[in-house]
Amino acid sequence: MPLWLNRKQLTMSEKLIFITNDDGIDAPGINTLISIAKEFGKIIVVTPDGEKSGMSHAVTVKNPLRIKKHIMKDDYELYISNGTPVDCVKLAMHRLLNKKPDLLLSGINHGANSSVNIFYSGTMAAVIEGCMLQIPSIGFSSLHNSYDFDMSVYEKDIKHLISKI
Repeated sequence: MPLWLNRKQLTMSEKLIFITNDDGIDAPGINTLISIAKEFGKIIVVTPDGEKSGMSHAVTVKNPLRIKKHIMKDDYELYISNGTPVDCVKLAMHRLLNKKPDLLLSGINHGANSSVNIFYSGTMAAVIEGCMLQIPSIGFSSLHNSYDFDMSVYEKDIKHLISKI
């Protein structure tokens, strides 16, 4: 049974934005993306409970999937799952939300997702899953692998892309 929107109804003009990643809850990239996206609508986040890089389009089939509420604030809710990035998308669409998001964002990934790397990327797999569900979806990656890198340098470009979608 969908959870979130049973409690909080969106107004007609409010957009619902779903965010995930493959680097887990502690990655600075997802926190930067949440901060940027809040200006555009209500945010729901489902992220893996830890690093799931290189998972590609893997889904969990042999173990029970779990999802638990981690943070609830006025402008966003964050949930953690033991699944892959694609599992996070599926859990949100089929168990958490009762409305298709207006936009799916994945990242900001630590490390480039370019060329053939997109086939291995959990970040990009979440985007592909969103597209298969007919949700406009964008994946963000950084050439910087360091968790100390300040991802806010991408704010202007990310805002521009989101506003165009």
